[in-house]
Amino acid sequence: MAASRDASNPLAGLKDIQGGGTNLPPVHLWNPPFCGDIDMRIAGDGTWFYMNSPIGRKPLYQLFSRVLRKDDDKYYLVTPVEKCGIRVDDAPFTAIRMMVAGEGTSQVITFETNCDDEVTVDAAHPLRFATEDGTGGLKPYVLVRSNLEALVVRALFYDLVAVGAHAGEWFGVWSSGTFFPMQRSVEIEVG
Repeated sequence: MAASRDASNPLAGLKDIQGGGTNLPPVHLWNPPFCGDIDMRIAGDGTWFYMNSPIGRKPLYQLFSRVLRKDDDKYYLVTPVEKCGIRVDDAPFTAIRMMVAGEGTSQVITFETNCDDEVTVDAAHPLRFATEDGTGGLKPYVLVRSNLEALVVRALFYDLVAVGAHAGEWFGVWSSGTFFPMQRSVEIEVG
């Protein structure tokens, strides 16, 4: 029997996924009908908004983050019965804490996001560095899960640089035995 849908509440299916723990619902397996875009936005600083008002309750935006999916270049909240489009200004998450264990090629970097996801930088969760529009500076991102990245906040970017190293002609960081290049060594100003 098909699940009933409350047309007045496009996010009604969320109550079925409410739960806790680290198990994420299998949003990648769900293929519900597209119900249109809703007035929800994730700002560049990681703040979630609904109808231009910030969502101040962390458990609520954590719940939304658990059913977030990116298909091509579009973001959706997906439940077993509906798929609603939302806007994301930059990345859907922000990395707000960083832990570093070990050093050199044995170094392991772990981030915690604003939605309490914990992600260890490795081959499956790579770091990438994009050039910032207008300034030419670098913006680091870490893959949290399934096409969903976290923007590493500026303060942590400086911490990343502090644990960086040169490898060949690149400057970058090691984590979990993988080198993540940041910038060519010759492009780094020494002074």
